Amino acid sequence: MIAATAAALALLTGCGRIGDLAAEPAGQSGGGQDGGGQDGGSGGSGEDRGVNPLDNPDGTGPGLMALSSGKDKAKARDLIGKVATKGRGAKTGYDRDKFGYAWADNVDGVPWGRNGCDTRNDMLKRDGENVEYRGGSNCVIVTMKLYDPYTGKKIDWSKSAAAKVQIDHVMPLSYDWQMGASRWSESKRKQIANDPLNLMPVDGATNGSKGDSGPATWLPPRREIRCSYAVRFAQVSLKYDLPVTSADKDAMLEQCK
Repeated sequence: MIAATAAALALLTGCGRIGDLAAEPAGQSGGGQDGGGQDGGSGGSGEDRGVNPLDNPDGTGPGLMALSSGKDKAKARDLIGKVATKGRGAKTGYDRDKFGYAWADNVDGVPWGRNGCDTRNDMLKRDGENVEYRGGSNCVIVTMKLYDPYTGKKIDWSKSAAAKVQIDHVMPLSYDWQMGASRWSESKRKQIANDPLNLMPVDGATNGSKGDSGPATWLPPRREIRCSYAVRFAQVSLKYDLPVTSADKDAMLEQCK
């Protein structure tokens, strides 16, 4: 019983693990992690409630819409083709705190920064439906419904079970560190950690196994969404001038054939 309780607590509060699970700031919403599910079948309903990532370069639109037309896939390949490549660097010195306090609002240069609400609640508001707030607050969300683009699941979420929905860093922070962010200023690292372009509320259980993987070793279980995921990964890479590995770029292009 003690071991089980400790394990549950670690899921909600752990930091510095490959998954980068962030602790819940006092008085704010629960944490999330850089994570995802195992590569698998198409999963879910195949329904789309998100926007086309090619039409959403700042990440302020909700979710991800699957790309199916030849025209969109050609645009996606052109975008991914602009991404630079290099070998993955060392993880030495990486710590989640190097990217600022989890879900901090005091970030400049990203949508909704310094709006008075923490980043996690901003993302839940962006992607959630039937959102309800804590009494007296216009920030802290206590219940909502989420359509998870990674799995196709429709999730009834409540703050009492916060880890049921986690916020995926599409381009994981540890990956960012290894590809060049270790040399950035803390303010720039805070930007990529809180930029809506790099954040996706998804099923927590699926989110738990992505770790700091790139697209060559992890893709969303729902096959229809994989090209859109590759586009979003490329958008973050290009915005922050971060390369990806050659294997990851090849995998991204492969999803948009």
